[in-house]
Amino acid sequence: MNSLSIQGKAFVLTGDILDEPEAKTTHGLIRGSERFEIKAIIDAKFAGQDAGEVLDGKKRNLPIYANLDAAIATEGKPEFLIIGVATVGGVLPPKLLELVKEGLSKGISIVNGLHDYLSDHADLVALAKQHSVQLVDIRKPKKFSELHFWSTAIYEVKCPIIAVLGMDCAVGKRTTARFLREACDAHQLKSEMIYTGQTGWMQGSKYGFIFDSTLNDFVCGEMTHAITEAYEKEQLDLIFLEGQSSLRNPSGPCGPEYLISANAKQVVLVHKISKKWYDDHETWGAIPSVESEIALINAYGAEVIALSLNTSDCTLEEAKAAQTDFSQRLGIPVLLPIEEGVSELIPTLKKLIQEKQVL
Repeated sequence: MNSLSIQGKAFVLTGDILDEPEAKTTHGLIRGSERFEIKAIIDAKFAGQDAGEVLDGKKRNLPIYANLDAAIATEGKPEFLIIGVATVGGVLPPKLLELVKEGLSKGISIVNGLHDYLSDHADLVALAKQHSVQLVDIRKPKKFSELHFWSTAIYEVKCPIIAVLGMDCAVGKRTTARFLREACDAHQLKSEMIYTGQTGWMQGSKYGFIFDSTLNDFVCGEMTHAITEAYEKEQLDLIFLEGQSSLRNPSGPCGPEYLISANAKQVVLVHKISKKWYDDHETWGAIPSVESEIALINAYGAEVIALSLNTSDCTLEEAKAAQTDFSQRLGIPVLLPIEEGVSELIPTLKKLIQEKQVL
């Protein structure tokens, strides 16, 4: 897949679940993308509204249409349709499958971040060929010859490497990492976010890999290769690593790779206030306390420099109260990214850069 050719005007398909956690890919694209110019969201439930206002109350002049014909009539035909959901098990829902077929028939390429590869569907391959368009399966594994094994070159990276880890899946790790990168840009600090999921790639991050479609033996190597490549090519002040899952989520624990193999000595921890159970399933077990997660991260030799709160399902008053409570309990900056941004952490980041330069 040539990443340079995958860019242009796009509509995002939600399968009419824009307000649900499974639409987190759409949520990220609503907040911004350097790869695609997002012109419309297709979601019958919220048709006629502004996507930004539906997402987090912030108007972004991004319209929502009930169907593809309505969107094309106003916005013109895009170059791409993006499947904007991350379903359990990565299966393509029947409703979206029909929209994919409709898009291909209209001569529109499809970008897919699910494990259910479009290129494995013979009828979709035939349609794409008939209409001379692309099926872009982002999660398709790289060839063995393209993979990297872990290397001690990671120890040559002289800027701070900060892992953005979460207490669970779908709590806002990528969003926090992207906000931190944008805050650094605004304060003349050169940084990159290393993407580890399909949405980070869709948003235009230049360096990274798809964690959960990489052979286990090469996960640490792909991560460190992305870090060292970004550092060498961009001469960075800071590197942020987009976390996946959580240290103790039983369906797929993740995190030691960042703290050990990627040598991330600082962590921004992300917590969704309203989450009680892993993946919202009581049978999976209760999410432990933030204090115990910080203690576990410390045991790996890393330091939590801030807590970032996901305040969806909370009132502003509840969010502020939680911020105050955690600040008093933890003694570290507690961020409300949606309400206040993340610039409060800039002095801490500048101090880390200065300390690295002295070493």
